[in-house]
Amino acid sequence: MFADVLSRYWWLTALRGVLWVGFGIFAFAQPVVSLVTLTLLFGAIVLVDGTISLIVGLSGGKEQEDRWLLLLTGVAGIVVGILTFMNPAMTGLVLLFYIALWAVATGFLEIFGAIRLRKEIRGELWLVIAGIVSVVFGVFVLARPGAGALALLWLIAAYAIVLGITMIALAFRARSFRRHLASAAAW
Repeated sequence: MFADVLSRYWWLTALRGVLWVGFGIFAFAQPVVSLVTLTLLFGAIVLVDGTISLIVGLSGGKEQEDRWLLLLTGVAGIVVGILTFMNPAMTGLVLLFYIALWAVATGFLEIFGAIRLRKEIRGELWLVIAGIVSVVFGVFVLARPGAGALALLWLIAAYAIVLGITMIALAFRARSFRRHLASAAAW
């Protein structure tokens, strides 16, 4: 069950959340950071986030029917991370499109995952919120790419912090899933 995998590896979800909060704080604290530095930092965060998702998805075993959600999220993060590192001097516009497309794809997968998860546990609202935040952020960036990378840095930082906080909240909620699953199985 998806809830079982999520509860077993809750700390990896918390780690993902901490990484996103750290990235957001860094972006707020260093508003004059160069675009190349922002690009490399974003690439590293997305690559690590994707790798963690992939590990959790692969750890679920073949009996886990919903692990494809984590696998797709992981592959999307790894691909965007690699594309980012292939040309770190890319323009801010391309970086914004990478970020926006990744956020929309991840957001839809998180929303779909939450819909599937609601059948197994309560408290999936945090995953829905993370998904909605991701989709709204991605659509906004796609709609206004000409605003410039530095102007959107504040929005990127806020998005990263909100996403990170919701992932941390989900992780601590997921930690308790195992108790609920064990008591449900006993009945």
